[in-house]
Amino acid sequence: MIKFDIKRDDRVTSMMWGTFIGDAHAMPAHWYYDREALRRDYGWITDYLSPKNPHPDSILWRSHYKPLNAKGDILHRQSIYWGKRGIHYHQHLEPGENTLSLQLGYLLLENLTQTGGYDADAYLNLYRDFMLTPGAHRDTYIEECHRQFFTNYARGKKLKSCGGPDNHIGGLASAAILLVGTKLDLDTTRAVLKEHIRLTHHHSYLDRAADAYIQVLWHVLNGEDLRNAIETYAKEFFSKRRAQCWEKMEDGAVVDYHFSSACYIDKAFPASLYLAWKYARSFRNGIIANTNIGGDNCHRGAVVGALLGAFGGLKSIPDQWIKSLKLSHRLAEFTQPKAGFCE
Repeated sequence: MIKFDIKRDDRVTSMMWGTFIGDAHAMPAHWYYDREALRRDYGWITDYLSPKNPHPDSILWRSHYKPLNAKGDILHRQSIYWGKRGIHYHQHLEPGENTLSLQLGYLLLENLTQTGGYDADAYLNLYRDFMLTPGAHRDTYIEECHRQFFTNYARGKKLKSCGGPDNHIGGLASAAILLVGTKLDLDTTRAVLKEHIRLTHHHSYLDRAADAYIQVLWHVLNGEDLRNAIETYAKEFFSKRRAQCWEKMEDGAVVDYHFSSACYIDKAFPASLYLAWKYARSFRNGIIANTNIGGDNCHRGAVVGALLGAFGGLKSIPDQWIKSLKLSHRLAEFTQPKAGFCE
């Protein structure tokens, strides 16, 4: 076990809130690629909203997963919606509720804070039990990495050997949670993150993106300016010169033409860095911008939210977004939110 010295200062706390808020805020607009349809269904999203059916861009109609046996049954009651058209990926979630990825992030946070350390085997046991328990979550969509993992588990592989190739930004969704142990040295933190991500995601580009992401966060938490940290520690994925040319352009156009709103890490991570760089001084505007771009805005939102929260501190996060987050009271057990947020 890697021991953690749990730190609960303002920036760490706001990084945590930012991770969960970025995901929950984007949830109703997740995987909309037709922005005209997104505006028709929701208008310009500024607050937590309920997801709506039908989802015009949903591809659940062509998604299939059949468990090999009980050890692979992770869809449970949601299986009846797979293969159907128009199904919103998060149809049963309420405003301010987190998607499965960040529900697993909370599971990681709970494990870290209760045990005082990171233990991959302990986390894998929690992950297995959570995913195999009917009703543990109410999310309809289960990412490819989880389907791959539990197919291997159903085949009899050991938990540490069940992860497979995956190059999606979902691998970074809960990475910031490992920085609750900010008094760890940077090299140890980088090693722990790589170990954790490789439990479910094997991809060299994702490894490099995760390493850059954790370095940016670590330096911001230790007082560095967010823009400077992105420019210095994420050079492989970010160009200051280009960002300065784009920052007066409409965000959707920049993401569409220079990155992509989709989930693949080689485009999604640079897009996240760009949005965090552009909105470094406005948590609220950055979260709203990310949500309304659509695409894989939930996982992108978790990254953007963590970066903006780490830099802006609690004062930068709207009180209402803290109060209305479904995990709010549970997160308050591990962090120090604004006084009076739960009145």
